[in-house]
Amino acid sequence: MLALLHTSPVHVPVFDALRDAGHPGLALRHLVHEDLLARAVAEGPQAVAAGVEAGLAAAVAAGASAVLCTCSTIGGVAERAGEALGVPVLRVDRPMARAAASAGRVVVVAALESTLEPTAELIREEAAGRPVDLRTLVVEGAWARFEAGDRDGYLDAVAAAVDSVTAADVIVLAQVSMADAARRTTNTTPVLSSPRPGLAAAAAAAGA
Repeated sequence: MLALLHTSPVHVPVFDALRDAGHPGLALRHLVHEDLLARAVAEGPQAVAAGVEAGLAAAVAAGASAVLCTCSTIGGVAERAGEALGVPVLRVDRPMARAAASAGRVVVVAALESTLEPTAELIREEAAGRPVDLRTLVVEGAWARFEAGDRDGYLDAVAAAVDSVTAADVIVLAQVSMADAARRTTNTTPVLSSPRPGLAAAAAAAGA
């Protein structure tokens, strides 16, 4: 069984659909802790380390053979906390970051500023010393639309921001919630999102 640690309930059907399409038979257990993101934004990701550890421990106690953290802001905290649990703990954006790190010019787009540095740091880590020209872009006002439940407005705002990017070899959508904006952009630069490759890596780690 693969457990998924979310900070928003909107991610549950996204990963259920990806499971159904690409990993039929994989048992998923969704754990939603919206408070973790709110506190991480206000106080920094390390402020929620204890809460993340508790969530991961609960998942393992429930029988998870691997855990996937779907929140980019706290993904690094989850990875570090998982080192002592005895099961793989993955962050959803690592496969995406690995793909982006092979490009020369990378633009990271986020709706939430707290996501930018963890994502940029992960890309640099995956580059393993190779030079990466990395820029970041916050989609102003988009997160307020997400929180208000305006999914179309949110995705349209993200897509418009992606459309504005120039001089890039790849564009990274830093948050799981942004993935569908890739289908709304007219930018011909490759756009990477995390849910599909992240789930594939976690399914493999869970032995599925």
